[in-house]
Amino acid sequence: MNNKTIYALSTVTGKSGVAVFRVSGSDALSAVRCLTSLNTETITPRHAYFTALRDKDGAPLDHALIIYFKAPSSFTGEDIVEIHTHGSRAVISSLLENLGNIEDFRLAEPGEFSKRAFYNGKMDLTEAEGLADLIDAETREQQKYALRQMDGELKNLYESWRTGLVEILAYLEAYIDFPDEELPDNIVLKLENTVFKVSGEIKKHLSQSNAGERLREGFRVVIVGEPNAGKSSLLNTLARREAVIVSDIAGTTRDAIDVYMDINGYPVIFTDTAGLRDTKEQIEKKGIEIAYDKALSADLIIALSESENFNPLLFENIEKHCKNKILYVINKADKLDQKQCSMFNAKGYIVISAKYQQGIENLLKQINDRIAEGFTSSSGALITRQRYREVLNDVFKHLERFNLKKSIELAAEDIRMAAREIGKITGRIEVDEILDKIFGSFCIGK
Repeated sequence: MNNKTIYALSTVTGKSGVAVFRVSGSDALSAVRCLTSLNTETITPRHAYFTALRDKDGAPLDHALIIYFKAPSSFTGEDIVEIHTHGSRAVISSLLENLGNIEDFRLAEPGEFSKRAFYNGKMDLTEAEGLADLIDAETREQQKYALRQMDGELKNLYESWRTGLVEILAYLEAYIDFPDEELPDNIVLKLENTVFKVSGEIKKHLSQSNAGERLREGFRVVIVGEPNAGKSSLLNTLARREAVIVSDIAGTTRDAIDVYMDINGYPVIFTDTAGLRDTKEQIEKKGIEIAYDKALSADLIIALSESENFNPLLFENIEKHCKNKILYVINKADKLDQKQCSMFNAKGYIVISAKYQQGIENLLKQINDRIAEGFTSSSGALITRQRYREVLNDVFKHLERFNLKKSIELAAEDIRMAAREIGKITGRIEVDEILDKIFGSFCIGK
């Protein structure tokens, strides 16, 4: 890691009421010395100082608040200076230019402040990724789960598993040095119980749905149905805008069209698809193939039928693969009488009118309930990234292979590989820990 002092604009580029600049590194206070008349020898950490900013020739730049965070009690673990100025483009440009003119200062690379925080032990990789998710959060649920991860929920879980495995490895490494000695039965039982417990918890963690990944990326809800069933009209009604073209001409929608929405705090991607029907027109045929592919990969399918031409056989192919994730919806309720509506409701269909916005709130509730079910079944910490899932699958395989009936060296290798894999998630892969566990049990003076 380059140890030069780095600087950057921490707030968004462009005109704003306030702009915040961050400087981090061993020479961070040089920014105060070069740009203000403050005495850096008497500055109190975490106190705000209102002062004038001037360039090297003494020309005024702005009035600003200066806050100093002394290492290691800062975000990066290094000395940090924050400069709060007015957010005009001229002030931002001139201050960045003057910071760049200070000796041994350079513009920070993307994510470098967080990277330094990681290297200095202020956060692990899961907390850093939680911070990234919080910055990118667009819905309430994304915000909530990003904060939980940033506060160490995943780190604490994964580190508890890794700590248990490192303790096992310490025992095994100690006995490897004494090949003539057998592991006592009570130690064997303890090690096997620990591996069984960790393996079971990881298996349960992996068995949860992909709710965590979907929370970051968006839950996919695909609308499928026959031509002119009202798929595009429904999507426009849900989005409350003209997101897609609506026409009475069958086959208007040729490709899958995505619309992003916030449903009660959950990020949802609604996809409008080509109408399902037999056709020889090649472009429309390709669109129908895409519709089937989108449906098969969706988290939830809205199977939409027209009330007057209801065809229950239309969705047979989709039902074979996606039966448990389909909401059956009958559109154009304005053309049905009360008895007909009741008949469809009795069969479990949701009756709506996209044109007159009837039944839409009920449909949204059903969608929200289906999404929320995934979180209820995935109680506890969520796997928010595919890389976590891949690594934990490898950890589980290593633990499944662990057996103290084979040579102790091979058993130790299984545990070592499992602990190292978990370390890939958190960023902690340290051999010295094993030595600390071994020698930490020695008496003082030994």
